[in-house]
Amino acid sequence: METFPKIISVDDHTVEPPHVWRDRLPSKYRDTGPRIVRAPLKEMTFLGGKFAPVMGAKGDDGPIGDWWVYEDLHRPLTRLDTAVGYDRDEIKLEVITYEQMRPGSFSVPDRLADMDVNHVQSALCFPTFPRFCGQTFTEAKDRELGLLGVRAYNDWMVEEWCGPEARGRLIPLTLVPLWDARLAAAEVRRNAARGVRAVAFSEIPPHLGLPSIHTDDWDPFLQACDETGTVIAMHIGSSSRMPSTSADAPPAVGSTITFANCCFSMVDWLMSGKFERFPNLRIMYAEGQIGWIPYILERANVVWEENRGWGGVADKVHRPPSELFAEHVFGCFFDDAFGLRNLDAIGVANVLYETDYPHSDSTWPKSREVGESQMGHLAPDVVERIVRGNAIDLLGLTGEGLWAGA
Repeated sequence: METFPKIISVDDHTVEPPHVWRDRLPSKYRDTGPRIVRAPLKEMTFLGGKFAPVMGAKGDDGPIGDWWVYEDLHRPLTRLDTAVGYDRDEIKLEVITYEQMRPGSFSVPDRLADMDVNHVQSALCFPTFPRFCGQTFTEAKDRELGLLGVRAYNDWMVEEWCGPEARGRLIPLTLVPLWDARLAAAEVRRNAARGVRAVAFSEIPPHLGLPSIHTDDWDPFLQACDETGTVIAMHIGSSSRMPSTSADAPPAVGSTITFANCCFSMVDWLMSGKFERFPNLRIMYAEGQIGWIPYILERANVVWEENRGWGGVADKVHRPPSELFAEHVFGCFFDDAFGLRNLDAIGVANVLYETDYPHSDSTWPKSREVGESQMGHLAPDVVERIVRGNAIDLLGLTGEGLWAGA
């Protein structure tokens, strides 16, 4: 391509600096709130989609890493959290310290510099320690502390990560207390009042012990998103259960089928009736890729047409699922040549681009080259929509692709 549009990535990640909760929680929670401890690794496995690290005690043998400690949780920083800049064959499941990370993982100026290298203008970032929709706080015992932890993260995200230093190039994505839909609605509105247009949510809430979207339990939260124009962003793994096949399946199995939870989730939403009850709702699937979407839409339409009478949806889904998808759902990809070859069956208006910085799957620093290679058959105006135009419209960015609340 002679020119390639500046990328607006709808799925990057931030690795939270050590001070996020230390500086924002009341002093009485200093010893129980999230904090960084440098300690050795005793053991760590990642099999069957389950990540299981064990922190050693001071003085024990084992590699040293930085660990988030919160109540009874011990979660290490790993090379998979921030792998950019390393050769693919050098990326292993190992603990690391902040000094062993690429600074752009947690530093705003360094992040902007790395975005420049990668032809990226703006980026929406998912969390690391809270996990992709705040499950860390949802699973905590102390609900008061959990709510303060969610709010502290959101304040840091809006005021610091996406603050003046970012110059509108970092787009805020906030969390909600998933254990209470009314508190979640209040947090959506609190952040929408300061310009936030995206909130993280679980792809399959029952996997977290929460109600499904087929119930009315989530309606206060959905109403708040509908009224404020807040996009519901669901990242692979946001149900704390990555797809796999067996307890001993290597990570490569799950990595190949990461889209599966997005697939299941999208069918849930299309058959839930929520899009008709809340007509302004918009949802997006981060890192789910797009090649699987055409068949699911075809199958969902057939089921709705032929089986809705006994399928439990005739009274709440009154239009073909493919029509609901076109108005409410966005697929996100960073490397999906097959999906792009079948773009007509998905819809140009329903596709967003991402770079996944700084994860091991990231296309950094060659996201432009990947895009040029896979989108070379598309018209320039179509490429413009995919790479930045759709994100500008969906996230309420300025015409230049910057966060308007900066």
